[in-house]
Amino acid sequence: MKGAVAVASSGQPAKPAMGMSGMSGTSDMTKVNDVNSPAPKMDMKGMEMSSGEVKKIDKQAQKITLKHGPIKNLDMPGMTMVFKVADPSLLDKVKAGDTVKFTAEDQGGAMVVTAIEAVK
Repeated sequence: MKGAVAVASSGQPAKPAMGMSGMSGTSDMTKVNDVNSPAPKMDMKGMEMSSGEVKKIDKQAQKITLKHGPIKNLDMPGMTMVFKVADPSLLDKVKAGDTVKFTAEDQGGAMVVTAIEAVK
């Protein structure tokens, strides 16, 4: 069986959608336009910056060694480790010895720094 399903919420009837190109006749497609629905919640843990110290920068390999505190979004304790960088220009913002704030993500098993800034 093929066809569209009409859905209504908040006691309001569903409103018909505009016709789709390539379809003949009137469209029986409908959509819900419920402005009372809450916006989806964002996971802010992924946005939280972690603290660390730059130990080494390898611009050719596009890697940075950080001695860091806990990285909450990765559920990782503090340690010293090598990260790839999402953008090689991030390495121009810091130097060995700098105290930094950074964000890191697990991208296919590789730990990647996606943002970094020196703390003054």
